[in-house]
Amino acid sequence: MNLNKVLAPLFIVVSTSIIFSQNKVAIADSLVLETLDEVVVTATRTLRQLSSIPLPVTLISKKQLRQTGVVRLNEILNEQTGIITVADESGFDGVQIQGIASDYVLVLINGVPLVGRSAGNFDLSRLTVGNIQQIEVVKGPSSSLYGSEALGGVINVITETPKDSSLNGSVSYRFASFNTHDANMALRQRIKRFGYSFFANTLQSDGYDLRPDIQGQTVDPFENYTFNGQFFYDFSDNLVLFTSGRYYNQRQESSLSVEEDLFEGSSDIDEFNTHLRLDHSTGKKLHFQYEFYATRYKATEILESPITADVFSESEFDQNMLRPEIRATYSLKPKHTLITGVGFAHENLDRTFFDEQVTFNSQYAYTQYDFFPFEKLNLIIGARFDDHSEYRSQFSPKFSSHYALGPYLSLKGSVGYGFKAPDFRQLYFDFTNSAVGYTVLGYNAAIDKVRELDEQGQLTDILFDTSELGEPLRPESSVGYNLGASFKKGRLATDINFFRNDFENLIDTRIIARKTNGQNVFSYTNFNRIYTTGLEINAEYKLAKGLQISGGYQLLYTKDKEKKVALERGEIFARDPQSLQTVVLDNSDYFGLVNRSRHTANFKVFGNVPLWDLNFNLRINYRSKYGLFDGNGNGILDDFDTSFVDGYAQANVAINKTFHDDYTLQIGANNLLDYTDRENIPNLPGIQGFVKLNIQF
Repeated sequence: MNLNKVLAPLFIVVSTSIIFSQNKVAIADSLVLETLDEVVVTATRTLRQLSSIPLPVTLISKKQLRQTGVVRLNEILNEQTGIITVADESGFDGVQIQGIASDYVLVLINGVPLVGRSAGNFDLSRLTVGNIQQIEVVKGPSSSLYGSEALGGVINVITETPKDSSLNGSVSYRFASFNTHDANMALRQRIKRFGYSFFANTLQSDGYDLRPDIQGQTVDPFENYTFNGQFFYDFSDNLVLFTSGRYYNQRQESSLSVEEDLFEGSSDIDEFNTHLRLDHSTGKKLHFQYEFYATRYKATEILESPITADVFSESEFDQNMLRPEIRATYSLKPKHTLITGVGFAHENLDRTFFDEQVTFNSQYAYTQYDFFPFEKLNLIIGARFDDHSEYRSQFSPKFSSHYALGPYLSLKGSVGYGFKAPDFRQLYFDFTNSAVGYTVLGYNAAIDKVRELDEQGQLTDILFDTSELGEPLRPESSVGYNLGASFKKGRLATDINFFRNDFENLIDTRIIARKTNGQNVFSYTNFNRIYTTGLEINAEYKLAKGLQISGGYQLLYTKDKEKKVALERGEIFARDPQSLQTVVLDNSDYFGLVNRSRHTANFKVFGNVPLWDLNFNLRINYRSKYGLFDGNGNGILDDFDTSFVDGYAQANVAINKTFHDDYTLQIGANNLLDYTDRENIPNLPGIQGFVKLNIQF
């Protein structure tokens, strides 16, 4: 990314609520800001060089976004080590980090949270990458700074800001398979004390159909629009104002065939975010940030008969949040920084499938001490306290360390605690997507609703024993550990990270019934005392000038501790499909939790040919087999289950050619191997070719 080299003592102006303005001082350690292309802020709320962070962090730069040709956030995240985009029951792509589901991964834009998790996952395809400066992903518990939704990690999307006094920007247009159109326009300028930026994007598609034998499309036609405006004003060197407004709108056609009747309609999404921040320095050591943030997410959906106009289904989801926050950063002495913050959040949710509007009020306070007791040792100690109106207070501490063994090798480790109570959606939700046909039920509503659907003849299979839902859904807690090492010398850079997350009463989705339309009925359940553990390895090597290869691998084990005990006692059985004999299972037969792959990997080649003003890249992603549900009803996903999805690989390629410095033509293809699985992976269409023209000015 292109950041102004105005540090020491000035900050880089980046549009995020957790980065200070230009006149502030970053943590002055020898590891910080060695390379401006690797500056991150999300992990510690201070500007730090990526290599000095004592936590597992993934940084995705604007350069990588442009070269690969991706257009939505879910596409680029799926290419990162240890990060898997997983479709939820609505078909939305959420993200899974270290085997932890999307519900526990907080999504930020410029440091403030986005809302609108109608089915648990945050739909990552809502975010265009057209105006993104960089994406930062912090893996593992981050509740000590960001609260309970950050139990499994944080994704922070940081947008571009103006840096030049001359008006500059870009326009681009991309045409892809399925009659897909993506267009961007961006303008930026900084005039003395005043700066502004404006961005607009539209994405339109005819959708696609993986099952032409069934009436209706897998993904219906849609169009969406994103508008973002930002304004900056420096009242003085010590007082800086930042304001931002973002609007997102999507409209998608929908249809549903019920027996011989066809229903048609649409689903609409409106999202608005406004963000105001005032950065105030009272001296060289003390800095304040006063922040106000408001957001609203509204989704409506209707299906009706095109002949009689009878309404088959109609739903509305309306969520609002207001959040003021004050933060202070105090430099006690060089390499010793204290951060404290207090805030209040008011949130309400009104939706068709709740009996009444739900309101949340919470107060929180956090603190973090970042210091170097010795020249080569960095320690970070932090904690956060949340007082919520709907469940008991929670305290989330965290400890991290980084030790430089030498100029090339460093060690890092962290341990953090998090807590999350069941939300109202998980308890009382009663929702059927009329466009797709799936059903999602809150834990407390599941038994009665499944019986009702069964009596109506809408079910082919019930995959649970009703006694399983007799006990109340319990709160969750987790302790996460990360221990890793990094090596960088010459052309080679590698890192390895071992992780473990121990959950008590993890809440996750599962399929509890199959519907006659081929869709599923989902609900929630506690996986009592489960864990996710494994390791991640990344390596990067510069073969020659302009040619770089990299690769990553994650090994993941996710299991229920109580099921392991039952297996050791010989209490779980299965029928061998070959011998048709009932066999006693042991731990070697236990595959793990649903929708988790044991192995994931990626391999990338990036090349640059300056003589021709051309660059190219090839990215290959692999995911090993995973199970969708407990198919034989013994309470675990075992090797005799028939619900496994085979492992598969995707290959993406892009070639960029620049003409006359300002014109770039891009040609590429995603899913080059044309892999599809229409039964189990409806969000993965076949090969998608594209061509894009970008003009800089």
